[in-house]
Amino acid sequence: MSLKRRLSETVGTEQRGRDPQTDALRFRIHQQLIEELGPVLSDRDIDPADLRKRVETSLVAALEAERTNLTANERKELLRDVSDDVIGFGPLERHLNDDSVTEIMVNGPDQVYVERNGQVERVPSGFIDANHVRRIIDKIVVQVGRRIDEANPMVDARLPDGSRVNAVIHPLSIGGPFLTIRKFSKDPFQVDDLIAFGTLCSEVIPLLDAAVRGRLNIVVSGGTGTGKTTLLNVLSSFIPANERVVTIEDAKELQLRQDHVLPLEARASNIEGRGAISIRDLLRNSLRMRPDRIVVGECRAGEALDMLQAMNTGHDGSITTIHSNSPRDTLSRIETMTMMAGFDLPIRAIREQMASALDLIIHVTRLRDGTRRVTQITEVQGMEGELITLQDVFVFDFDAGIDENGRFKGRLKSTGIRPHFTEKLANYGIALPTSVFAIEAKPVTRSRSALSRR
Repeated sequence: MSLKRRLSETVGTEQRGRDPQTDALRFRIHQQLIEELGPVLSDRDIDPADLRKRVETSLVAALEAERTNLTANERKELLRDVSDDVIGFGPLERHLNDDSVTEIMVNGPDQVYVERNGQVERVPSGFIDANHVRRIIDKIVVQVGRRIDEANPMVDARLPDGSRVNAVIHPLSIGGPFLTIRKFSKDPFQVDDLIAFGTLCSEVIPLLDAAVRGRLNIVVSGGTGTGKTTLLNVLSSFIPANERVVTIEDAKELQLRQDHVLPLEARASNIEGRGAISIRDLLRNSLRMRPDRIVVGECRAGEALDMLQAMNTGHDGSITTIHSNSPRDTLSRIETMTMMAGFDLPIRAIREQMASALDLIIHVTRLRDGTRRVTQITEVQGMEGELITLQDVFVFDFDAGIDENGRFKGRLKSTGIRPHFTEKLANYGIALPTSVFAIEAKPVTRSRSALSRR
């Protein structure tokens, strides 16, 4: 019996019928291998290469015992599939090992999409049924001490390499389970990489370097999938090696290169609904850990108030990310999240805290061509009446147009305004040359600073 055919390699084609006999064979061999090598598979001390060799040897023996009439290619594919299920993450393994894939989206057992070069494309599924997807989700979740079941049908987790994982199962997912994996580079991106991608331009690097070394409080803002965490990682590379850094995340993603880093990760409640440790709990505790800087992977609720308090009580140089559509929206979101902390604070008091705590907002946008670009670098200047005033220091030049490949030709350009925080940097002995803020021969004609003042 020949192996089933999966999705055609052509994007957009429908999945063809599977061979139930081959699926049954695959399941039997899988179960036999689990029974035979169970303790070995859970042994974290065993060398991965030795483990894979033992699994492959057992797989060949099990397949020989089945006496099936499979071609060489069919045998090879079957062995690879079962090996990936036992050792790795099943059909996801090939995409996890593909460096060109940045995101994996499983929309149930029959639909799998990946993102390459900023574009989403459909790929062969490889999953047998919904139970197969569920087994892979359970395998991922268990490795980081989390759980997913009908009582808790959603989970945020991570892979061993730090890649972000979100899973949703029945009864919330209709036609699921659903699984989304945002991969992170095995070798974290550096400044030169972001310049090569067009995310940043070399002219703003001295400013960002000085802002981090000069202990400005920075918010990286942007929509989902715009590269906020990647940019935060790059910004963290400017932190001096002699500083003590505490990182706080819901699921560990940051990849700081410094030695003196204390990563903290939130914890979900146990099966009895107890023992949950939130970002806010960790943030409060971090203040007792003598940090030079606090880096919060993402503020999304009441922890925004604690973050502002930390920034206003001697923990300068803190960095966080926030989902928003613009620098002005970033302030609105922080204001809303601060009110979620449960304290009845006057709006003006919240805004005064924000104006005092925040120095710089770096906004990242995912453009229509699939690229991720920093489109605004904005200074938080202070209060004018009831409003927080913002001033764009660099803005993306959308007027440059689009090339023949549909890619935006613009880049960040200076507005010609020297920010007020340069005085604060000077107090740290960091002097920025005026050339950093010089307007080019062809000035930006579409500044958004007027919008930010509304």
